[in-house]
Amino acid sequence: MVLPAETEERVKRRALSVCQEHLRKVLDLTRKIPQIIDCFIKNDKEKARQLFAEIRSGEDEVDKARRLVSQELAEIGAILLSREDFLRFTNLTSEIADFSEGIAFRLVEIMDHNWNVPMDIKKDLLKLSEAVFDSLLKLRETAMVLSYGSTKAMEKAKDVEVAERVVDEIYRELEIKLLSSKLEFPPLILLRDVLQLLEDSADKAEDAADAARILSFII
Repeated sequence: MVLPAETEERVKRRALSVCQEHLRKVLDLTRKIPQIIDCFIKNDKEKARQLFAEIRSGEDEVDKARRLVSQELAEIGAILLSREDFLRFTNLTSEIADFSEGIAFRLVEIMDHNWNVPMDIKKDLLKLSEAVFDSLLKLRETAMVLSYGSTKAMEKAKDVEVAERVVDEIYRELEIKLLSSKLEFPPLILLRDVLQLLEDSADKAEDAADAARILSFII
């Protein structure tokens, strides 16, 4: 059976809508990472624990939204040949939410154990987290223009690449500073994990931007 062109267009818009909603929930969660690092700077344990609880709750919301995307795509069925591209985009952004939970957990542990971390490292960590969040904002802009054609989406996807390079530069400088510090071994390991998870988040944003490029040619 040959379906009318408008039917395919409608299901593409439906698929894009649930993907954008999923990404919105990821952003709601990840915007709390610079906030929890600000608590780390101020040694505000109570607020940090509250944010950690909100991040864990937000991760559940992201999982529900990801399942909704899968459900919607299953219901759409064979009408939409590009289902795997939508799923790849959503799975990549879901990983960013997982990384955020891991970051928050480690920071709360460092605070609970009262391990001393130099203020300059804390402030650089905040700078890194803000750069990561900027890459995610650029990813959202890319997702929001997908229905406006591939040219616009390609332009926005390049912005994600630029933002990811900024993250890389900050990450490398901070990693050397961290390894050169005289931190105790436990907080050193946890902080290095935090740095890696932040960089991984920006890498996933870039991968998701690549997935968005593919989507821009089919929407």
